Amino acid sequence: MGQERKRKKNPHSYQERSYRLLSQSGLIASKVQLMETDLHIMAKSRVEDHALALVAEVRTKIELYINNHPEFLHSLVPLADDPAAPAIIRTMLAAGHRTGVGPMAAVAGAVAEYTGRGLELLGHDEIIVENGGDIYVRRNRACTISIYAGESPLSGKVGIRLQPEHMPCGVCTSSAAIGHSLSLGASDAAVVVASETAFADALATRLGNEVRAGASGLNRALAVVKDMEDVTGAVLIAGKKLGAWGALQLVKIDARKAPEQA
Repeated sequence: MGQERKRKKNPHSYQERSYRLLSQSGLIASKVQLMETDLHIMAKSRVEDHALALVAEVRTKIELYINNHPEFLHSLVPLADDPAAPAIIRTMLAAGHRTGVGPMAAVAGAVAEYTGRGLELLGHDEIIVENGGDIYVRRNRACTISIYAGESPLSGKVGIRLQPEHMPCGVCTSSAAIGHSLSLGASDAAVVVASETAFADALATRLGNEVRAGASGLNRALAVVKDMEDVTGAVLIAGKKLGAWGALQLVKIDARKAPEQA
């Protein structure tokens, strides 16, 4: 499901996800793995058991739907809504429809938010769920998300400062250079911040697809996001170039001090 159907190029580019070691959130880390789902969760206490149950629950819903609707797994274009489908499926279908991509482009963000909101219902008032670079975050204080952009000289040097009033939110990344997700463009990182994590994930994929090599590559993608509703902002990195749009506070990351979350 999900990430195994995505890009296979450069499988070790995440360096065993060592970027997760950079967190200085003041929260306690939990790691949850089930099949290809691999979550890094920060909360005030360890949450492995509850999170694993939530991941198993949401994976079952998605896998059962795929068994009956194989086009849901493979489509790279939007699919029609299915009123009879589980809520998580309809969320992914809606995200794909709004952004012009297939529904599985939203799977990592959808799983992250499903898990995060499930943990909130169990009493966890502060939570960060990271799923392969797609993050659901709820904190009661400001925090900084560092942007990892592979071999770009800007990688790890730029962050997005989130204020409590902007959370909960999704911070999702697509890349043509790192990770396993399918990207048809040339971005090192296409990052979207939005209130809904599945939508942020799908839109990051769309923006990453839009980035082409050359001076106009970032402008092409930013022109797309300007027409989208319910987007807090977006950041695009391609080599030494950076473009941004929206109500985002970008900050310089001090390499000597770890950010909130990579």
